[in-house]
Amino acid sequence: MASAAATCSATDLASLLSSTQNSTQAAATAAYLCSQLSSISSQLCDTNYAINNTYLLFSAYLVFAMQLGFAMLCAGSVRAKNTMNIMLTNVLDAAAGGLSYYLFGYAFAFGAPSNGFIGKHFFGLHDFPSPQADYSFFLYQWAFAIAAAGITSGSIAERTQFVAYLVYSSFLTGFVYPIVSHWVWSADGWASATRTDTNDLLFGSGVIDFAGSGVVHMVGGVAGLWGALVEGPRIGRFDRGGRSVVLRGHSASLVVLGTFLLWFGWYGFNPGSFLTIVRAYGESGNYYGQWSAIGRTAVTTTLAGCTAALTTLFSKRLMVGHWTVTDVCNGLLGGFAAITSGCSVVEPWAAIVCGFVAAWVLIGCNKLAEKLKYDDPLEAAQLHGGCGAWGLLFTGLFATKHFVNEVYPGKPDRPYGLFMGGGGKLLAAQVVQILVIVGWVTATMAPLFYGLHKLQLLRISGEDEVAGMDMTRHGGFAYAYHDEDDPTVKPDFMMRRIEPTNESTPNSQGNNV
Repeated sequence: MASAAATCSATDLASLLSSTQNSTQAAATAAYLCSQLSSISSQLCDTNYAINNTYLLFSAYLVFAMQLGFAMLCAGSVRAKNTMNIMLTNVLDAAAGGLSYYLFGYAFAFGAPSNGFIGKHFFGLHDFPSPQADYSFFLYQWAFAIAAAGITSGSIAERTQFVAYLVYSSFLTGFVYPIVSHWVWSADGWASATRTDTNDLLFGSGVIDFAGSGVVHMVGGVAGLWGALVEGPRIGRFDRGGRSVVLRGHSASLVVLGTFLLWFGWYGFNPGSFLTIVRAYGESGNYYGQWSAIGRTAVTTTLAGCTAALTTLFSKRLMVGHWTVTDVCNGLLGGFAAITSGCSVVEPWAAIVCGFVAAWVLIGCNKLAEKLKYDDPLEAAQLHGGCGAWGLLFTGLFATKHFVNEVYPGKPDRPYGLFMGGGGKLLAAQVVQILVIVGWVTATMAPLFYGLHKLQLLRISGEDEVAGMDMTRHGGFAYAYHDEDDPTVKPDFMMRRIEPTNESTPNSQGNNV
């Protein structure tokens, strides 16, 4: 956001000084004072830009650090025989996504001036930066784009060819995701709550998806849904009778590590979406401004995740009879995905409601997936797609008038949450976004995955899948592992734990020790 520098008129100042000095001295004094004041104003303006850009860059670094969280979460959630493969795909999401977003994605998303459907400027960052955006903004938006691609990779893990990852990741970050972000986040987008013409907002409100429950999480989740549906379940995921067989991930430690890294990065994802920090809110005093809203957003994010984690913990204990750390981690992330839409416009108590419902949405989606024999190793479609959709509905129900007017100024009569007395227009806009995202991602990603399937470029062979892609595609296992409970692993490829014995072993001199 641009900041206007204060102006000084030497003529006006000279007239004030003329009573104590002659006209020549007054003019000279006025010119000098104005030059000094203008210099100070310019420096303050530069400082404002620097602070805001530094804040945005720091937020971009936090969001990018979520890629490490995704990598750890994915690695721990798959079987050890596919560890190197899933780690490499996470690297590719960032690398391929970086080039495709630079060449096409950013232009399609934010290439203003444009129409309501797609941007058309700044391809390859040509004529960039502009008065509206700097390089820090590009970096931040790129980190969001590759997050959507990372979600999709979890749904199709353990059975997908390497070339398919490259194709879908480039297409998703270079075209599919940027179009949705243009609709919702660009000032020209047809569904945007920040449209330049406030009289042309969707249902008089526009969609409030502050940090991307729909734009990022639903896009990645629905894309992953179609990828997993076209590929089909992993070998051994369902037995011949159609009953579910749990294919456990090999490392709960990596799952927990990845979850905490994602939690940390979410403080750049949600609070960072304000883009700037130096902005006062009306006449509220020096203590309250956008910096306060950023802090509140961090609090609502935290409360939603914590509530979802605890709800999942006790719910799963009642359902299966034991405490499950991986389920708790997924519940926590489901709460984060849900609150991402309304994190800036709801009260902290409402975030607790959001997290509680998100946990049950995830549990319900997983039950439905099992019944339909849908296989998603990381529950990515259920977590990001299902909880992301709930997050959009939640915003339409609980957004408060005061916070909506602060975060989205310029239209005092803007609709807000239904349960908060704001009518149903915002909720209607949120429902439209859910339907449009499902339709758009289905229309683009489903044919892509189906085409790759027909070209035999999507799924690996059964033999490679049973043996594990680390051995067949990447030259060897990531590390020695223990997978005795995996029914698809052949004995020749099984690494068993060496149990301690009481027998002595010879040392280097041949003596028993």
